[in-house]
Order: sequence, then C-alpha cells, then structure tokens
Amino acid sequence: MLKDIQVTGNKDTRSGFGDGILEAGRKNENVVALTADLLGSMKLNAFVKEFPERFIQCGIAEANMIGVAAGLTIGGKIPFTTTFANFSTGRVYDQIRQSVAYSGKNVKICASHAGLTLGEDGATHQILEDIGLMKMLPGMTVIVPADYNQTKAATMAIAEMDGPVYLRFGRPVWPIFTKESDFVIGKAHVISEGTDVSIFACGHLVWKAIEAGRILEEKGISVEIINVHTIKPLDSVAVLASISKTKCAVTCEEHNIIGGLGDSIAQLASKNLPIPIEFIGTNDTFGESGTPAQLLTKYGLDAPNIVEAVEKVLGRKNA
Repeated sequence: MLKDIQVTGNKDTRSGFGDGILEAGRKNENVVALTADLLGSMKLNAFVKEFPERFIQCGIAEANMIGVAAGLTIGGKIPFTTTFANFSTGRVYDQIRQSVAYSGKNVKICASHAGLTLGEDGATHQILEDIGLMKMLPGMTVIVPADYNQTKAATMAIAEMDGPVYLRFGRPVWPIFTKESDFVIGKAHVISEGTDVSIFACGHLVWKAIEAGRILEEKGISVEIINVHTIKPLDSVAVLASISKTKCAVTCEEHNIIGGLGDSIAQLASKNLPIPIEFIGTNDTFGESGTPAQLLTKYGLDAPNIVEAVEKVLGRKNA
C-alpha cells in the first residue's frame, strides 16, 4: 500500500549529486569535476576539498567547459560537467551535439536547478525543454532521479558506464523515499503494483504521484506507480508489462509535455499496445517566478491534478 511508503528524511537532490560524485571520485581516480562558476550551488565543496587536483573551474564559459570535458576523455578521464540545467543544455547544445554526442565521448553532463521547482529565479532559468533536447541526441543516456538517494546512486552509477549521460536534478528540499539499491540504469523502479491505472513519473513528480496514489487508493482505485528515472534508454519491458495489465496510463514530469517522458511512453504504446493516456506536465509554456509549491499548483503538476488525470483516463478506458 502507498500509505506504507516511509519518508526517511528531506533533502535536495543536488546534494545527492554532491555526495555521489565524492564517492565516485574515491572509487575512481579518473573522475574529474568541472563547473561554470557554480561550485557551491552544485554541492562540489567536499569533492574539491578532497580532490583539488581533479577540479577545473571554467568560469561563466559553459561552451568552453563542454569542450574541455570532451578533450579530457581522450586522456581517459571521466569528466562531470556541472551547472544549472538551462546552461547545461540550451546554452551549449551545439557543443554537446558536436563534441560529445556525435563522437560518443564519455562526458557526464550533470544539471541542477531544473524545471519549475527552481522557483523564484523565474522563466529564464526554469528550463522545461532539456529532457527533449538531450533524449533526441543519438547515444545520449538521460536520467532524472526522484530523490536524494536515487540521485546519489545515479551519480555513482554513471561514473562506471561508458558513454555520454545527461543527469537532471533540482534545488528544493524533497522527501527521501527510495533506497540507493533501487537504482539501476535503464531499469524502471516499480513503487506500487496495481490493476486499474499505470502512473509513470520521473524526478520530483514521483513523490507527487505517490501523494496522488494515496488519494486514489482511498477511493478504491488500484494504482501502479512506476518511477521511470531513466528516460533513455526507456525500460520498454516494464512499461509494456504495466499497461498490458491496466490498459491506461498517466505520465507525470516537471517538463514540457512536448518531448519529454510522456512522449516516450506514448510512442512505445502506440507501436505496441495503444491505450488512453493523459499527460501531466507543462503545456507548451514557459514558467514564471514563484515558490516551487505555487508553481507546481499553477501549472497543474501537483497531486490533485494527477488524481483528476487518472479519473479522466479511467473514464476514457471504460467508455
């Protein structure tokens, strides 16, 4: 039952990255960190203190940071580039496409402050298109962990795999409800099993899906919630197994519904098992300034909206 899920603490996902890269650095001397003038915001202080010779401060020059990282891989290094998600992707898309993805460089693009929950910094910093930008690049692995533990586990895991990765996480303090052992790249995490509806979520919206699921269970609706932390490669086996049972789905993401997780689920379903699907995400819009909670509510990304989407999709299924 969803009510039995235990919250073991509250912490920002970017701190999971900071602790994860420290552990990855201890395990592998080739792990290096680069940042674009955001050492503190990216939680790199402990890594820099322990491995000062493996840290490069690139300044506010994100395109150059990507080029430096690509070059470091030629010498066998495993570079982790760090800045806000908007600057990690939109500002440097050409450099990522040409210098990293096209040549399959082993660069880990680690992006914090993603989505609406960046909050008061407003629309210019709240990128809502980055998952789409990154998943369209051939060979790019795209990961959006749900909480501190999963972000830490993902950071350590990507250090051990070969190839370019986009790792997306955020700034706000968020409930911790997963175990590090739950994370495997490319393997979706089933949070609860159900028979009436499948809810596929990533990032901060996984917790919102759990909140919605608790409300739905009280209404007698059997909910299957799946944490799709790896957007690409998508765990098609887990997705198809779920929708073959429930025959309908709701997707939840802190991202534009155009180009994100929902698109990936819908494409897979349309090819294999067409079903009714509802999409929770921003609807072809930019964000604005406000608290994370205010913005999630205004843009329809909170638990009541997920409940409403589930009830709508169930109506479509049963029509």
